[in-house]
Amino acid sequence: MPRKLPFWRRKRLDQMTPSEWESLCDGCGKCCLYRLEDEDTGALEQTNVACKLLNCATGQCSNYPKRKKLVPDCIQLTPGKVQKMNWLPATCGYRLVAAGKDLYWWHHLKSGSRDTVHQAGVSVAGRCISEKDAGELDEHVVYWLDDPGPPRPDKKSKPNKKSGPKTR
Repeated sequence: MPRKLPFWRRKRLDQMTPSEWESLCDGCGKCCLYRLEDEDTGALEQTNVACKLLNCATGQCSNYPKRKKLVPDCIQLTPGKVQKMNWLPATCGYRLVAAGKDLYWWHHLKSGSRDTVHQAGVSVAGRCISEKDAGELDEHVVYWLDDPGPPRPDKKSKPNKKSGPKTR
C-alpha cells in the first residue's frame, strides 16, 4: 500500500489546521531579525539584531503567545502574507511549502527533533544579538552562509555547525 504523503506535501497553506500551520515553523528565528531597506532601491539587507523577545541563546521567542501585544509591529504570518514576503529565508518551511517544495532534512517534522535546526547551523541561536544591546543596525549587516540550506550529512558524520554569519 502506498505511503500517505505528509500534510505539508498534500495541503496548501490555507488548508492547514492551526496546529499544522504552527508546526511548519522550523524555529530558526531568522524572521525575528531586523532588516534594513535601501530607501532608493528597496533592497533589503539582513542583520543579526533580534527582536527584544527573541532568546538569542535558544533562537526562540520568549513570549510567543503575547508577542503581538508586546511588539506591535511583530508580523503574524498568514498564507496570504507568506506569498508576499520575499525576505523570508529560502529555508523557511512556510516559504518552501508555498512554493510546492519539500522541507529540509533538518526540519523537525522530518527529523523528529527540534534540535536538528540548531545542529545543522540553520538557526540564529548563538549567532544574534538582542536589539537591547546592539546599537546601530547598520553595524550588524550579515550574510547567512547557510541559506538556502546545508546539504544533508552522510550517516557517518554529524551535521556541520556553522561558525556564524559572514559580516561585512
